[in-house]
Amino acid sequence: MRRALVYTAVGAALLATAPASHGAGLKISEQGAKAMGMANAFVAQADDPSALYYNPAGIAYLKGLQVNLGSVVIAVPQTKFTGTTGLSGTSEVNEMAKKDLFIAPSLYATYTLETLPLSFGLGINSIYPLAKSWDDSSSFRNQMQNIAVKPINFQPTVAYRFDDLNLAVAAGLDVTHAIVTLSKSAYVPDANNPNQPTELGQLGLDGTSNGIGYNLGLKWKPIKELSFGVAYRSQITLKIDGDANFLASSQAGAAAIGQAANFTSYNSRIRATSPVSSTITLPDSLGLGIAWQPTEKLTLEFDAERTGWSSLDQLKFDFDNTQFRNFNNQPQALNWNDAWCYRTGGQYSYNKSIDLRAGFAYDTNPIPDSTLGPILPDADRTNLSFGMGIHNDYVSLDMAYMWVHWMDRTVSNQNNATLTGENGTFKSDAHLFGTSVTIKF
Repeated sequence: MRRALVYTAVGAALLATAPASHGAGLKISEQGAKAMGMANAFVAQADDPSALYYNPAGIAYLKGLQVNLGSVVIAVPQTKFTGTTGLSGTSEVNEMAKKDLFIAPSLYATYTLETLPLSFGLGINSIYPLAKSWDDSSSFRNQMQNIAVKPINFQPTVAYRFDDLNLAVAAGLDVTHAIVTLSKSAYVPDANNPNQPTELGQLGLDGTSNGIGYNLGLKWKPIKELSFGVAYRSQITLKIDGDANFLASSQAGAAAIGQAANFTSYNSRIRATSPVSSTITLPDSLGLGIAWQPTEKLTLEFDAERTGWSSLDQLKFDFDNTQFRNFNNQPQALNWNDAWCYRTGGQYSYNKSIDLRAGFAYDTNPIPDSTLGPILPDADRTNLSFGMGIHNDYVSLDMAYMWVHWMDRTVSNQNNATLTGENGTFKSDAHLFGTSVTIKF
């Protein structure tokens, strides 16, 4: 019983720190409004400071000092679910996640020396954010009510340009810090009444994590009309430390944390806390791109990106409080798979000051049916984007909109013994709005 109480909830929270356009899994690839307008098909172009994210070798072709400040506003997917859950048993329910807005800002600064083909850059962004809320009375409340992951990533980078070859290479670090919070209700099955599980209490988790990785980039322009790009981002091992807390709301809940005290009413709630730690490995990624400029006004690009989600195979936790000793080093299977995303986009220069953009992406999801749940009900998805840029020699303003549509995802992984999983269908859509300003000094 205690294992169902704490282990599942903490596992869900830590899973949410794992990560990839608004990409499968958790990765947010909308890190620049110019690229976003072309469905993030930008690895080969990489011609503004947001190249630090898409392909850092691109900053070698930027002149002087340039600063890009941007933000993407994500209308968090209002996921709909129809079916049965571990808590609802055989009763069909219709649930809808709460509406929310998530803002992921970014800042990129680059500087290229005048006397040497050497460039430096610093990127600050949020690559792996997550926000999801279900109503406190929903049939998912025992798996998750509210979850938030707030990460920040720092990327110092250096790039070098070989002018004789028209080739640039780059290398940098990724230093990531994340804050994780989760809340949920805890239940266990009632052997005497299978259709009415017993509420144990409220459980929460707060944690922080830190990790460091690296990134590499290459950009080659064999001729004026053609460019190739390769970008690699390494795995990042996050060291997670936090506190789990549980507030018993019933006699069964008090017994679950080893308390023999007589629980007479809701006002006699008993609380237990424990430090908790874990390690999780965020995936590596490899992006390949080719950009072609058939005319002076038109640029087309096609990208393919592989994300190594198989790094998320299981979770293990270590609780310091002896009340939670039975949960230590009990693995929870994830079994995520590597996934590919394919993007195509283009830009048309309407005149010397205005560019028009559009793009399309198809993203395959990494989560198998066996481990899919309400925290991240992922599915293969399509992304359709539009954007425009207004610029002069000193300032550029870029704007973009993206519609993300998840394919309907039907799963059958309900487990009435643990009150987890579901038999039914998830439907999701999201709307993203991006803006950025680039200033050239």
